[in-house]
Amino acid sequence: MDWRPSGYMLSTKDLVHAIFDGNSDAGKLLVKATMGEVELFASPKSWNAILWLITSTLKVDGASVYSGKKLGELKSSLPIVWRAD
Repeated sequence: MDWRPSGYMLSTKDLVHAIFDGNSDAGKLLVKATMGEVELFASPKSWNAILWLITSTLKVDGASVYSGKKLGELKSSLPIVWRAD
């Protein structure tokens, strides 16, 4: 039998806290997921909300700080399984 860590489904709100507030409970779960202690799941729609937040708020001279390529790298670096419900 394969052993798997406990899994948690993150809401969009939880995902925002996980990425932008390392002291939140969701942020602590994100750290645990990087260490393989838990498994995190989120909806692709939640990632779309993160994209909107990043591109709308992180700007320099009116242009987004992150390119599409960098946003893709960010998504793939997160220890989250993107799963549609």
